[in-house]
Amino acid sequence: MVKKLIGKKLKTTRLRNDLTIQELAQKSRVSSNMISRIERGLTIPSVEILMKLADAFGMSIGYFVEEAEKGTMIVPTVQRRGEPIFFFEDKHQITSLTHGIRDPSFTVFCDTLEEGCSSGEGGMVHNGEEFAYVLKGKMQFVIDGESYVLEEGDSIVFKASIPHRWDNLHGGQTEILWVVSPAPNVSQ
Repeated sequence: MVKKLIGKKLKTTRLRNDLTIQELAQKSRVSSNMISRIERGLTIPSVEILMKLADAFGMSIGYFVEEAEKGTMIVPTVQRRGEPIFFFEDKHQITSLTHGIRDPSFTVFCDTLEEGCSSGEGGMVHNGEEFAYVLKGKMQFVIDGESYVLEEGDSIVFKASIPHRWDNLHGGQTEILWVVSPAPNVSQ
């Protein structure tokens, strides 16, 4: 859990500072491979590496360690400004509204999809349940071969073990609020 929390904090901080992994590597003198491994929760950085990364952002090492030590029982989010956790070619941006909660049994995401964005041709299958609420735009869900078109204010809930996929049908951005249980591993 500590690896994942430090990794998410590093990635969020890097993205907020509009840095690529390579740019952060140059600035911090930490290899891009190590930064990538930390961000994906594959390794816990040494104190020396954490100091270099914190210094690159003008922060103390405590910035990364404090949240990782405790997690939290309460996560307020102002105006959907959660933790960015996934970006794909400027077409698909997911922000977590529950990032940092200790031992979550579910997670909530705000998903911004550009025109033409889809989950792909194949059907996804995984454990748990999903709930999707269309905040803006128009989406098509294909669940177990059946099509469901949702517009602003519409929602759908389904067992994630059923093959499913989605497509943005709107001529612009579509925004979706997702609730997924159990909480997926979102480290990359």
